[in-house]
Amino acid sequence: MIKTLNATQHHPLIDKIRQLAVAHVKPYAAEWDRENRFPMEHVHALAEHGLLGICVDKQWGGLGKSLLEMALIIEGVARYDAGMALTLAAHSLVCDHVQRFGSEAQKNRYLPGLAKGEPLGAWALAEAGSGSDAVSIKTRAQRNGDGWQLNGRKMFVTQGSVAGLYVVMARSGEHKKSAISAYLVERDTPGVTPSAPLEKLGCRSSNTTAVHFDQVQLAEEQLLGEEHRALSAAFSLLDHGRVTIAALACGIMRGCLEESQRHTARRQQFGTPINTFQAVQWPMADMATHYDAAWLLTARAAQLCDDGQTCGTAAAKAKLFAGEMAVKSAERAVQLQGGYGYLKNSCVERFYRDAKLCDIGEGTAEIQRLVIARELITAQQEK
Repeated sequence: MIKTLNATQHHPLIDKIRQLAVAHVKPYAAEWDRENRFPMEHVHALAEHGLLGICVDKQWGGLGKSLLEMALIIEGVARYDAGMALTLAAHSLVCDHVQRFGSEAQKNRYLPGLAKGEPLGAWALAEAGSGSDAVSIKTRAQRNGDGWQLNGRKMFVTQGSVAGLYVVMARSGEHKKSAISAYLVERDTPGVTPSAPLEKLGCRSSNTTAVHFDQVQLAEEQLLGEEHRALSAAFSLLDHGRVTIAALACGIMRGCLEESQRHTARRQQFGTPINTFQAVQWPMADMATHYDAAWLLTARAAQLCDDGQTCGTAAAKAKLFAGEMAVKSAERAVQLQGGYGYLKNSCVERFYRDAKLCDIGEGTAEIQRLVIARELITAQQEK
């Protein structure tokens, strides 16, 4: 069964993703990172193979893959560049939101294009003063005749300056704090202004910006899902998002392990390859074990989501463990390469910087622990 696979094994989907990543990602990843450049032409190349419509149903031109299959794809791309994997994951979040919560008219209008990456999608929830505390967002949508007027500023928007379509969460009522709605906002709408790309520590080939919305006029049909109910939808979507970030972390871990295997087999000290030394073998044994454990947690969470079961805690566990182990694996990979691992042209140095995203994006490690702990406490209280 596919849920028992990891991306080191052979399966038609895994083999295809490996071929695409080697052709369109691996040769260019260091350059994208160095130049802090979003590689639109290579995103389009992957779109030609359906990777911008991974979970979009086939009736709208997508691949119709499960979340578990998507996790395999994200892992396979992240093995070579976490930034490109993040691009696919962020775009898929928009596709998922429209497909699960959009009207038939919205699906028919947007999903065929999104499945081809035309346009790219960006999901805008976080703000400068509200990250983990999502209910405190300040962006507002006020009724204005037959539509809405949107005002506010979003922060850390992946694809912010290259997207053609935004899903924007905004406060839509004052009757309760959680009265938040989602809106489909096209890039060329007057009043939409993305910032220049932000300079990030890692995942530098992904595009991240702030986006300002100044008196943006929206029609009634641009409301996505139920009015005032977007927060519950967002939390459901973030369960899927956490699975994809866990898969991204697994890809980084596999990259670290494979680079460590390669380097320690070539590098000689005291007349012998350094992989003959126990002090080198043990960290690699830990890296391999952590990778397998992280992938199994990720696959379990994805399968629960695919089966329609409650998956929030499983997704939090997968993201927490995979994210922290990615950081640890990258640190060990740098250490195993010594001075060479510390150089800017070393891919493990890039993995080290990229890995930290997995501790932060789609909910910090602290938030994941809070989600897990609340489940434990609730289960005890119900006994």
